[in-house]
Amino acid sequence: MSRTVYPFYSSDISSLARSLKRQWMAEAEAPGHLQILNMLARSAGFQNFQHLRAEHDRPLPAEPQTVSNEVRRLLRHFDGAGRLLRWPKKFSEQRACLWALWAGLPRGEEWDEPAVNAAIRALEAFGDHVLIRRELVEGDWIGRTGDCRRYWLIERKAPEEMAELVEQVRLRRAG
Repeated sequence: MSRTVYPFYSSDISSLARSLKRQWMAEAEAPGHLQILNMLARSAGFQNFQHLRAEHDRPLPAEPQTVSNEVRRLLRHFDGAGRLLRWPKKFSEQRACLWALWAGLPRGEEWDEPAVNAAIRALEAFGDHVLIRRELVEGDWIGRTGDCRRYWLIERKAPEEMAELVEQVRLRRAG
């Protein structure tokens, strides 16, 4: 049976330690597992561990019903901030995701290699900006000089079938 993982966060480690110490000292003997879980939960601002679990077990809001099934499937590759989480295996999904990434790049600028890398890194979360840069260049979304010192966006009109994905990813970045 798999174990559910509950994330734990405290904005102030010092107050967390003080709270734990105060609760620990109130116990007559060493606290048990559940008592420690309750102490940690109370230190993070919850009533007890059950309250912490209930907060984390809440279902995530569903994607709006106005989004097509195809776009909903493609949005799995993006996090809540609109960054690409993984490189899709299917070529068609790769191309669709590249349209969304290309649309998020700043317009009207030329970059040197470190600047284009930084711009792409801001749009991806899996750590392979070089792969994305290469695909953007080979797919004619980005142009570059022969010595790879200057990069620029090639203005293109996104196909109609990509407009919904580009818009949904833009909304995630804005939100």
